[in-house]
Amino acid sequence: MNTTRDGDLAHRLTVPHRVGIPTGNAASDHVLAELGDTLFSSFRRKDQRRKAERYLHGLLTTRGRKSIRNIALQLGGSATEQSLHHFIASSTWDWRPLRAALASHLERTAAPQAWVVRQMEIPKAGEHSVGVDRRFAPHLGHVFRGQQASGVWLASQELSAPVDWRLQLSDQWVNDRERRDRAEVPHGAEAESPEECAVAAALETVRLWGAPRRPVLIDLRCGDAAASVARLAAANVPFLARISGSRRLSVADRGLPGSRGGSLPAQRIVESAKAMRAPVQWRDPAAGHASRVSLAALVPVVFPEPSAAPRRRLSLLGEWDDPTRPPSALWLTGMGHAAAGPLLRLTRLTRRVEADFARVGEEAGLRDYVGRSFRGWHRHTTLASVAHAAVVLTAAADGYANGRPIELASA
Repeated sequence: MNTTRDGDLAHRLTVPHRVGIPTGNAASDHVLAELGDTLFSSFRRKDQRRKAERYLHGLLTTRGRKSIRNIALQLGGSATEQSLHHFIASSTWDWRPLRAALASHLERTAAPQAWVVRQMEIPKAGEHSVGVDRRFAPHLGHVFRGQQASGVWLASQELSAPVDWRLQLSDQWVNDRERRDRAEVPHGAEAESPEECAVAAALETVRLWGAPRRPVLIDLRCGDAAASVARLAAANVPFLARISGSRRLSVADRGLPGSRGGSLPAQRIVESAKAMRAPVQWRDPAAGHASRVSLAALVPVVFPEPSAAPRRRLSLLGEWDDPTRPPSALWLTGMGHAAAGPLLRLTRLTRRVEADFARVGEEAGLRDYVGRSFRGWHRHTTLASVAHAAVVLTAAADGYANGRPIELASA
């Protein structure tokens, strides 16, 4: 590696004001230089590469909201704002090679274990930003106005980072020609439910990049779980899907409780299999890898619908944090060879993603794009994903991961 080039880039991208990570250290400089050399080589023009480096610098150092205006104020003022706005909203560069390069870099450096699909809600006051609509967030329990996107994260016990994104579009954004043209929505875009968007994001990531075959962790508690599972199974993608306790399934083994009950709610199936529960020890990546113990049971099931994947045998994983209470989560998987313990430990990668999003992703600007452009949203979110990766890779390299604070400049 060219050490002069590394030194110049590290100087431009030094990250001050981070809480929990020493500033100006060799590991941080090395991570930033390596990311810049590896990822920004996809830019055909030197000026685009230079602007990408400046934008990344702004994402890492600007306090508060990471809008183009605030980043420009940090870097140089009104002329810089105009230049960066054009680079993000109106330029010609394709964000997909940059995402593929980020994924490949994390494959080499972070030993990821799974893809985790996480939905991201982005509240908006106005209605002109691409994808804005009235939406319901199940985990928040209320309706909001804004955007919704599915992020695909590469995750290990030590760190996680988003590497691909899909913005969910409703019927009004797909069918309104004027609105589509104003936001430059691609002609091939289709209206999707949040679950359809999540599955499409996972399949797009795996297909486009020829990534190593690893499990996809996805939340299907709302929507048509059978249709989503069928799509994943048809693509030969291993999956662990969180499902609702009311989702009806049929026990596939006649020797197990509930096998003669026909179609039953998933929660009732696992509760009837309490005698099969076994303790599973796991480490919580969101709490300093503290050791925990849960109970888990695995029951073979099928979808009762005749057309569902077609009657493919699946495994229903039930987990209990408290043995005296109902199961705390239910997961459906097509990985029939896996035991309950490894599967339960794999689901804990969702905690890694939630922790990293809260500690790093928010401050890296993943939800901060201000603009109407479909392409602008994707370019900003891609570079914010790079900023997120720079922080978590630095934290891991310096031994500041494992639940300790790893944050960017805050307001």
